[in-house]
Amino acid sequence: MFEDDVLKWKFKRGSDEALTLIYEKYLDSMLTLAMGLLNDASAAQDVVQDVFVSFAQSRHNFRARGSLSGYLATSVVNRVRDHQRRQRRRAGRAADDRVRAEPVGPEQAVILSEQAKLLTQAVAALPEEQREVVLLRLKADMKFRDIAKLQETSVNTVLSRYRYGLEKLRSTLDGEVEK
Repeated sequence: MFEDDVLKWKFKRGSDEALTLIYEKYLDSMLTLAMGLLNDASAAQDVVQDVFVSFAQSRHNFRARGSLSGYLATSVVNRVRDHQRRQRRRAGRAADDRVRAEPVGPEQAVILSEQAKLLTQAVAALPEEQREVVLLRLKADMKFRDIAKLQETSVNTVLSRYRYGLEKLRSTLDGEVEK
């Protein structure tokens, strides 16, 4: 946490080195979060790139009081929501009921193990609210009260979503049939 405070302080004072260190430190976890929420590698990369570009441009009026990880994760979640709204509007305008196939490039197929594929599918099958809570807690290490603020709901609701999400993941990954 102290390292992040120093990075935030240097970043606010115009340090390109601090921006680079922040980017390198959080890029993978933010991509994982975006990918888990969108299940689309290309869109996830676009979202995370947009977050970091906005972050870099905000250096002079940057005012994050909490953790840098939480700030960036909140930014990613908000961008994902914007992306999903745009997608729904486009789908509505197009009036096209085609099912979107999950794009999997050759590089991804080589990199992803069978277990990672199963986990990705299990996470994608969670209801949106549960998926968001589980990923924010496990991948972005956000506190439940911060997730509750982000989702504009109570901490108890967030805790329930987290518990139900984990139970569904365990059930799916253990091969149990849900009733």
